[in-house]
Amino acid sequence: MTTAARIVGFVAGLAALFGLALGLGRVVGPVGEPAAAHEPAADHEAAAGHGTAASSSEPTGTTVPGGLMVSQDGYTLRLASASAPAGHEVPVQFTVTGPDGTPVTGYEVQHEKQLHLIAVRRDFTGFQHVHPTLAADGTWSTALDLEPGTWRLFADFKPSGADALTLGADLGVPGAAALADPVSETRTVHVDGYTVTVAGDLVAGRDAKLTLSVTKDGKPVTDLEPYLGAYGHLVALREGDLAYLHVHPDGEPGDGRTQPGPDVVFYAAVPSAGAYRLYLDFQHDGVVHTAPLAVTAKPASGAVPTEVPSDDHSSAPDHSGDDH
Repeated sequence: MTTAARIVGFVAGLAALFGLALGLGRVVGPVGEPAAAHEPAADHEAAAGHGTAASSSEPTGTTVPGGLMVSQDGYTLRLASASAPAGHEVPVQFTVTGPDGTPVTGYEVQHEKQLHLIAVRRDFTGFQHVHPTLAADGTWSTALDLEPGTWRLFADFKPSGADALTLGADLGVPGAAALADPVSETRTVHVDGYTVTVAGDLVAGRDAKLTLSVTKDGKPVTDLEPYLGAYGHLVALREGDLAYLHVHPDGEPGDGRTQPGPDVVFYAAVPSAGAYRLYLDFQHDGVVHTAPLAVTAKPASGAVPTEVPSDDHSSAPDHSGDDH
């Protein structure tokens, strides 16, 4: 073989080798880049339902609670300040920005309000359910009674033309904060002269019927007054991470079948076994009362209990919830 022929053969071999490497690179992709087959996880998060957030720690096929994220579906809860002083009726302001980055000014009414704000200290003390006022520029304003510690604020709302959401952010309140003692299952509680009892069992991944009964001086209260379009409003929070769960009342005043007490029926679906706190708001004689209860959800038959990570920062203010 002549020298020229050898050179031509060598060049042809290099070209073939380069072409093979290029083809493999297109199949495998750059080193360290995730394969396209793993990208639909983002679609799963976007498809999570009302007030929900996708999380790999939840059992497959269950509704994942909201309030765990400060941002979802392009909407972000932005506190005006990540901290606030302790005190009575402390001013608190925030906005909800939309996918375009500007404050949302259009909201749909749910349970008679455009936005429900739930504030609870991370050791489950100091629960408050308030309804802020909306300014023309999209700023929400309210006042809260705050003790030192870290508070979780839940904004429950439905932007005009979009799905309903529950976003959560932490508000730090400086000062010495003693943690509350652990609470065991509490199905009966006495508050403001009333006795509230909850009946029904929570099972992870299943709809459960909860019946909350209200009595006073040993007698059933049969003249509860409508509050937020129902004879009661129930908030459920999961211990450990304070995941927020939507609990829906059965029936409404004036529907011809729902009685004004003593029983108020709700339906709840919890995503995991473990301890949950329930807060029932009910109105009687023109006054709204809040009854705190604690129940334990059982795992579904044959399921392995899911451990919920503890996220208790009550002893020291945390400023991570402002915008992250």
